[in-house]
Amino acid sequence: MNSRVLVLGGGMFADTVCQWLQRDGICDCTRLPAVPTERLPAADLAVVLDDGWHPAIHAAAEAVFRKARLPWLRGYIAFGHGYIGPLVQPGQPGCSHCADGRMLMAEADRREMMQLRMQLAAEQTARPDAWATRTGIRHLAALVVAEVRRILHAVETCRVVNHTLCVRLKTLDTTRHFILPDAACPVCGTLPEDTEETARIALSQTWKASADRFRSRSIEDLSQQLAHDYLDARTGLLNGKVYDLVTPFAAVSVNLPLLIGDEGASGRAHSYDVCEPIAILEGLERYCGYEPRGKRPVVYDSYAHLCDRALNPVTVGLHDPRQYKRPDFPYRAFDKDAAMDWVWGYSLTQQRPLLVPKRLAYYSLGCQGGFVYETSNGCAIGGSLVEAVFHGTLELVERDAFLMTWYARLPLPAIDVSACKDVTLQWMIERVRTVTGYDLHFYNATMENGIPTVFVIARNARPHGLHLLCSAGAHVDALSAIKGAIHETAGMLLRFDEKLEAERATYLRMLEDSSLVRHMDDHSMLYGLPEAAGRLRFLLDDNRPVQSVAEFSRTWPRHMDLTDDLMDLLQVFNRLNLEVIVVNQTSPELARNNLHCVKVIIPGMLPMTFGHHLTRLEHLPRVLTVPMKLGYVQRPLRRKDLNPNPHPFP
Repeated sequence: MNSRVLVLGGGMFADTVCQWLQRDGICDCTRLPAVPTERLPAADLAVVLDDGWHPAIHAAAEAVFRKARLPWLRGYIAFGHGYIGPLVQPGQPGCSHCADGRMLMAEADRREMMQLRMQLAAEQTARPDAWATRTGIRHLAALVVAEVRRILHAVETCRVVNHTLCVRLKTLDTTRHFILPDAACPVCGTLPEDTEETARIALSQTWKASADRFRSRSIEDLSQQLAHDYLDARTGLLNGKVYDLVTPFAAVSVNLPLLIGDEGASGRAHSYDVCEPIAILEGLERYCGYEPRGKRPVVYDSYAHLCDRALNPVTVGLHDPRQYKRPDFPYRAFDKDAAMDWVWGYSLTQQRPLLVPKRLAYYSLGCQGGFVYETSNGCAIGGSLVEAVFHGTLELVERDAFLMTWYARLPLPAIDVSACKDVTLQWMIERVRTVTGYDLHFYNATMENGIPTVFVIARNARPHGLHLLCSAGAHVDALSAIKGAIHETAGMLLRFDEKLEAERATYLRMLEDSSLVRHMDDHSMLYGLPEAAGRLRFLLDDNRPVQSVAEFSRTWPRHMDLTDDLMDLLQVFNRLNLEVIVVNQTSPELARNNLHCVKVIIPGMLPMTFGHHLTRLEHLPRVLTVPMKLGYVQRPLRRKDLNPNPHPFP
């Protein structure tokens, strides 16, 4: 018995496909002009074809065929391109709505395209595309017939399973693009509710490649799958890639398209082959960090009602009370009786689920509302949950140490790297000096936690360009902390020289009026001015103790199990009475490749913010007490002792 195929559509595309399917004896065809609203003819496959782009037809097909559990394939023409696929299969993620969403988001003019799609969806019939020529349609029809043959005889050989074929009708060039199912898709998505039980974290054994590599999976092993699943100019979750040929070391940037604009993510290493997967991973981390993508938050209540099972929002640091009183300030003062959205996290310290304000668990991304501005501080991605938590914790340590150094004006010991026998380190320092003209100065910014942390200042020896640039790094392996900080620093050198010269007057005004420092770049550009160097005199003067790299390096036990490394960190924070909380941000898009994304929160540590008006130091006593614990001062600091100037973190 022949297979039965239902062909829907009223144009030349549908005519040709139906004719060829019957001519070649591939199947028995039933032809309908549109998706039926009542009784559906018996069929093994439906094919929906248009000479133009008619989104309403595809929406109707999704509703009817999903209910009937009938697989279906679409083909249509839009803006000089023919599209075939994806094959939508009953009960499986990935549908035409997912494909449209991915393609629309990958467009540079995505907002306009979405408006056009809504206009076309309201129309009763499709408009034939100007490029819907006889030759082009016959070519597309041949591709559809070939795919139908594969689907009916061996679906695993089909080229449009989770993929779309794109044909440029001017040249007939054909490309194949992966459609990553959207976990939040209103048609096929099945996001679970965020629950207390699913927030629980059990730290299991996680082997490392070697005792000196703090990753559970190698970048090389992930590289090919990352590029296939996430990076595609036409349908990718990440839709652009740029090789940076300016920086001293290899660097690759990828683009994460959002409705509010484009967000870049970078990977830096010693080879471009390694940079690309690192950049993709950072892009995925940002994707998961903006909003809940793996669960649906369902708790909306006040802290007063939830206090026995919720994080106290005050403990993460609030803005200056004077800022909250300003009519133009985008955030409102915390009110324990005001209802807000919460998500479930897990306290690794108390070993219990804990509600966390959604505002703290995900980026603010410039959005107004809520009680604080939150950044990506503590977000990390890894090949295992343990790996992500480990690196998210180290990022908090790095940012906290940088801000502690700045606000308390700590006269950190300098680190003399000249005698270090690590060949790679010496090559990196010399390459930065030779290529950029900057000398690197290193300072021991290790705080009371004992985790090796370095504060780096790049100082320009040239008569033009940024005068100074600061960064930091933290790691249980001291050399990794230094090298990581060099990579971060080098990635920004030479990039802003022209901008500084062109907008010098703007940054000079910021030097006089700190309230003008409003954006991330403003912080680093301000300290690119030679006139601002005096604010870093507490580090730049030569009257300070000097340590060797060996003295900077704390003795941390080395393990083959990354979980043991993480447990060492947790014990440190437990001794300091600092709670480590983890919000699992992993989405199904990442879980398909066993990737994990988290947000680590340690109440009491200093949160990184950008925009001087968004500084968060209220209710954070560590900034006043840690300098004395470390022996830099004889008594606890007072608020008036803190550095009033914007920080220089880039």
